[in-house]
Amino acid sequence: MKNITIFLLHCRRIQIESATGSTGSNRVKTKICIAVEGVEYDSAASQLRIKGRNAEENQYIKMGGYHTIDLAVNQKFTLSKNYWDIISLDRIETACDPTQKADLLAVVMEEGLCNICLVTSAMTIVRSRIETNIPRKRKGACSRRDKAVLQFYDSIILGLRRHANFKVLKCVIIASPGFVKDQFYEYMMAEAMKHEYRDIIENQSKFVLMHSSSGRKHALKDLLTDTSVASKLADTKAAGEVKTLDSFFKMLQNEPNRAYYGISHVERANNEEAIQVLLLSDDLFRSCDLQTRLRYVNLVESVKGYGGDVKVFSSLHVSGEQLSQLSGVAAILRFPLPDLESDVDEDDSDLDA
Repeated sequence: MKNITIFLLHCRRIQIESATGSTGSNRVKTKICIAVEGVEYDSAASQLRIKGRNAEENQYIKMGGYHTIDLAVNQKFTLSKNYWDIISLDRIETACDPTQKADLLAVVMEEGLCNICLVTSAMTIVRSRIETNIPRKRKGACSRRDKAVLQFYDSIILGLRRHANFKVLKCVIIASPGFVKDQFYEYMMAEAMKHEYRDIIENQSKFVLMHSSSGRKHALKDLLTDTSVASKLADTKAAGEVKTLDSFFKMLQNEPNRAYYGISHVERANNEEAIQVLLLSDDLFRSCDLQTRLRYVNLVESVKGYGGDVKVFSSLHVSGEQLSQLSGVAAILRFPLPDLESDVDEDDSDLDA
């Protein structure tokens, strides 16, 4: 975090002493300049927590004072860095593009469990997790179970309406094992007509019913590869990441000499200008070690220099989590390099010697 400063207006409580000697407190707005030492992201609240020391003294804040500031969505600030790499600039460009917003809402459910997930270009956020104890079916005692199921469905409808912005959403997936999704959708549409939920009725065409392996977040991966969803999300980043990772795994299975992962193998392929698609986790660019970050930035610039495609995966997407398990860097090659594995092994043995 060296040489990174942030400027913004900040409300601060100050002590005031009157002419009589009594003291009180008051909140004032003042410009503050923080030399950043640490950053934490709260995905649930969509806030950045910035930690650092004051770099410019003013009448309210002493030089070098330690501060923690929460940055909320749409809050204005100015960020200053000595060096802006290509990854940072691409991210800023993407963030400023109004088309790169929330792509879909997924209601992934099973009996008694539901995750309402918002899939954006940068992450998958669980906006609401609903858990309800559903009694088992018992002969002659179905009313208690039916009541619990309807309460469960009502909670999902409430969460869906609260978190779905239909003006920007391209698709709303309702997925579950078995027939849970069908029963819920039928109940939701009946309730929408009964209570005149215009947001649901007018956007009925955006709902897609699908089968999922479970009601948990990780079931999203299979949903995003489905053709019925892919046709609606063809131009979105999340679907593109899933498709690219799927292509890599197929290449690894069918033509292993054209698919490699791990920084040593990928750098050797880059030296041969053989990389067609470079896959990277954005976690790699958050390393505390500057040299490590520069290593991956240089790799990206080199691949783009000879016409290769670069895909930076969000570690907050399911596909990004999978890529991180493969060291966070992988490549699909233009042509086979069968000797790449042995060359890297020889280099490693030389280093050990």
